[in-house]
Amino acid sequence: MKRRSFLASAVAALAVGSALVFGNPAHAQSDFPSQPVTLVVPFAAGGSTDLVARLIAQKMSETLGQQVLVDNKGGAGGNLGAGYVAQAEPDGYTILMGTIATHALAPSLYSNLPFDPVTDFEPIALLVTVPNVLTVNKDYPANTVQELIAKLKENPGGETWSSSGNGTPLHLSGELFMKLTGTEMVHVPYKGSGPALIDAISGAVPINFDNLPSSTEYIKAGQLKALAVTTKTRAASFPDVPTMEEAGVPGYETNTWNALFAPAGTPPEVIAKLNQAANEAISDPALKARLAEVGATTVGGTPEQLAEHVKTEIARWKPVIEEAGVKIE
Repeated sequence: MKRRSFLASAVAALAVGSALVFGNPAHAQSDFPSQPVTLVVPFAAGGSTDLVARLIAQKMSETLGQQVLVDNKGGAGGNLGAGYVAQAEPDGYTILMGTIATHALAPSLYSNLPFDPVTDFEPIALLVTVPNVLTVNKDYPANTVQELIAKLKENPGGETWSSSGNGTPLHLSGELFMKLTGTEMVHVPYKGSGPALIDAISGAVPINFDNLPSSTEYIKAGQLKALAVTTKTRAASFPDVPTMEEAGVPGYETNTWNALFAPAGTPPEVIAKLNQAANEAISDPALKARLAEVGATTVGGTPEQLAEHVKTEIARWKPVIEEAGVKIE
């Protein structure tokens, strides 16, 4: 009996020791988060996705009781940062500010995508939808969409336009514009909206397709002229700016959205806590008002609703991309 008691005690001690050394996964999940959470933004600082991420991260930090730190990993149209998160430890401490670019457009645009937007991620919550906007430098000799079209047709291929990167919804916004208007411009892709806006403001690349939030302050300051928003309806923050259809480009509509994702295999309990924090953040009246100021509309919802949204968006954009003939290697 003494030998049995000794063995039982030894096994118990070993179990306790293992928990101390390797940690107890169930306990770790219940304590989540016990350290800061990294929110990867797959574009350069200064763009719309970065702006939305920083506003929401601040509010989520208050709910979670741990800092949510924004980490910009721009490049490859958002695929660099998305791929990084797809390969991260599935513990909830590295999450992604996904977009229409990474989770709806990329599967149809890239032949060798380093991740699967459906199987390599756990959806957390759809955060906001955002209009895109066509702007020109304040000194550019066009004040309406029709004046811009006329100028482009005078000099086919002689003007440059910028976007936040190849394969982004802003790239496709420009491609669709040229297709529907019969115009031709030279595309200059950047690693995010921030760098593209710098050259748009300076006049180096005077025509720009951007998300409305990141361009808002420059439009209000008179550094950029907003010619049209790309959604079906006007943006509440800029009621005087026409839609593309109103500006004389029938059939034109594009937008973007931001949502949170975690690596596949992240425990459901952790996803639930992140979902709750995200929904509480975008329900905050002050944050909702701030996002509305820059043209973003809050959404929210469950992980299941986001999963369905991603599948619907992939199916919606696939024929559009194929018809436009855009493919990125």
